[in-house]
Amino acid sequence: MGALHLIRHGQASFGSDDYDQLSERGTRQGSWLGMAWEASGFRPDWSVAGSMKRHAQTAVAALDAIDGDLYDVDAGWNEYDHLALAGMDVTPTTDLRAFQQQLDAALGAWVSGAPSSVETFAEFSERVLRALDAAVAEAGTGRRVAVFTSGGPIALVASHLLAGDSSLFITLNRVLVNASVTTLIVGRGGTRLLTYNEHGHVPADQVTFR
Repeated sequence: MGALHLIRHGQASFGSDDYDQLSERGTRQGSWLGMAWEASGFRPDWSVAGSMKRHAQTAVAALDAIDGDLYDVDAGWNEYDHLALAGMDVTPTTDLRAFQQQLDAALGAWVSGAPSSVETFAEFSERVLRALDAAVAEAGTGRRVAVFTSGGPIALVASHLLAGDSSLFITLNRVLVNASVTTLIVGRGGTRLLTYNEHGHVPADQVTFR
């Protein structure tokens, strides 16, 4: 039996000109994950990251702690463009509740198939599930696979495993903690969700959602 560990990136630079960079806290969150792996003796047999900077930076922070710096890249694990969906160029630094409400409304329309100037939800789903199939193929040989990605792909995968469709996507996406781990088991009976959003390795006062 193999296992897939889906890791959400550490805290990004919310409100800055370049969201796709880990904050100092985000780097520490990735390191705490790696230290937890080191303490438990965990070593992934294969690691893969999306092609975004925050994915690579989280992978490096975690893998450095276990002296393992090699990982492959699969852009299929990339996040959707949340700024474009919300109609913004940069994330706001104030009134984050209003931003979240605007994003939630945009996500609802996007998931429902509303016309979009960016990647459609169907296209997003197709590429994420294709990346999942590739990772499952690696884990299916009894290997432990670490995937460094974002909340959207993790929530989509979990929704499909729990409900057989994307109906839980928005709900599951909203609660994911930075640097959290979601674990899938891969066996003869298929792929199943074992745990969701584990983040005990992150100190309580350092938990973030963006």
